[in-house]
Amino acid sequence: MKRSMTLPLLSAALATFVFSAPAVALADNSVTVGGMTLVNKGLIAIGRIPANQRDKFGETFGSGSGMSIDAKSWVRNADGTYKGSLWLLPDRGYNVEGTTDYRPRLNTIDVQLTPVAPGATPPAGKEQSGLEVKLADTMLLTDNKGADTTGLDPAGGTRQAEGAMPLLPQAPNGKLSLDNEAIARLPDGTMFISDEYGPYIYRFAADGRMMSATQPPAALLPMRNGAVNFASNNPGPGESAPDPKDPTSGRQNNQGLEGMSLTPDGKFLIAVLQSATRQDGGDSGSTRQNTRALVYDAADPANLKLVHEYIVPLPVFTNDKGKTAVAAQSEIVALSPTSFLMLARDSNNGYGLKGEKSLYRSINVVDISAATDIAGSAFDADKPVAPKGVLDPSVKPAAVSQLIDINDGANLARFGLHNGAPNDRNNLSEKWEAMSLVSALDPKQPDDYFLFVANDNDFLTQDGYQVGAAYKAEGGADVDTMFQVYQLTIPGLSAK
Repeated sequence: MKRSMTLPLLSAALATFVFSAPAVALADNSVTVGGMTLVNKGLIAIGRIPANQRDKFGETFGSGSGMSIDAKSWVRNADGTYKGSLWLLPDRGYNVEGTTDYRPRLNTIDVQLTPVAPGATPPAGKEQSGLEVKLADTMLLTDNKGADTTGLDPAGGTRQAEGAMPLLPQAPNGKLSLDNEAIARLPDGTMFISDEYGPYIYRFAADGRMMSATQPPAALLPMRNGAVNFASNNPGPGESAPDPKDPTSGRQNNQGLEGMSLTPDGKFLIAVLQSATRQDGGDSGSTRQNTRALVYDAADPANLKLVHEYIVPLPVFTNDKGKTAVAAQSEIVALSPTSFLMLARDSNNGYGLKGEKSLYRSINVVDISAATDIAGSAFDADKPVAPKGVLDPSVKPAAVSQLIDINDGANLARFGLHNGAPNDRNNLSEKWEAMSLVSALDPKQPDDYFLFVANDNDFLTQDGYQVGAAYKAEGGADVDTMFQVYQLTIPGLSAK
């Protein structure tokens, strides 16, 4: 998700139309869904990569819009420490004043984890050294012909369908435009990457070359003047804003397939739109609650098949003016074909911004098992499923329950962090957008897992360099890439 305007307020009427019946919440730190009780044991480690870190191409390191832990590399040492690696996916580059010709890429991060026991406090002076994270490598992502891709706004440009490739977003310089947001790595090294511009799901080879692209249902394609138009109203140098600036239907600007994850058995791929389509209330921040979850059969990775689609009601919260607002989702982790973790948050609050205190950052459990399947229906064409934000009465949405409050003060304080004033480097930054789950490999606790969560720091540094030019972020902040690690109990997950 890119820098955006403050979320508008929900109307008082919408405030009564929030969630469907939630999954069973047994306590503040546990949720039962589908007969499976998840337990949040809290934070167990924090780690950072400096804001001015540069990759092997000499450019400012991009942080976490998407993450995938390499389970094959993950080992538990005899002393209870861990090591392994993960892939961290940045988005379209430093783009505070419009997009640039930043080359999309994927970073490999080496990890060493020394967790504290759940609820324990790290030794003084070592509050944020339990997770050592180091940039190990960077790989560029190219198009299906091996040419560079770009973070530039497509500005209305399209690359015509060719062979098995559908219509694609293309920048004015002729490069394929990507605004990457989520990654799911397959055992053979290939990977699915979802983006904002399409919003598409791309499949890449292990060497970073695009292999295929999956177009979403027509209802999600951004339309202007009766045609598909992939612009996001973030024009590059010398380019004009689109007319109209917003799509008339389909995904909103900068609100694409923000969350995506393979199910544990690898059979299904779930992707979730960041917030509602324009026709489903997404033309206003006050009514964009009803987003969509797409479930694909991934048996043939080269030809994903949409098999289910559901409405997910995004969380709401009370903002600093006492009004109700919507928290867009930033990432998901699939637990089964019918349930997933979903990270949702507010905007414009945190270190590096004028707003100091976040009012909503949460990881929720979403249960789609009893929701209405709208795949292939008129709602996938030109019939809105939630006109002006009011869900069609024939459609039952997913159930949503909170599992982790990222802003929990007691959890943060143990690691020298806080939410709100003072607005310093230990105040959480705005955008928490990457998650990945890995086993704790503990024979005494076989159902325990580590949930890694990382921020998207928007490349904000006072010592930046990208696309051939140095830069300094406004406001004087150096926003590190930060990782939080939670310990969860998820019974039977390995069998899902």
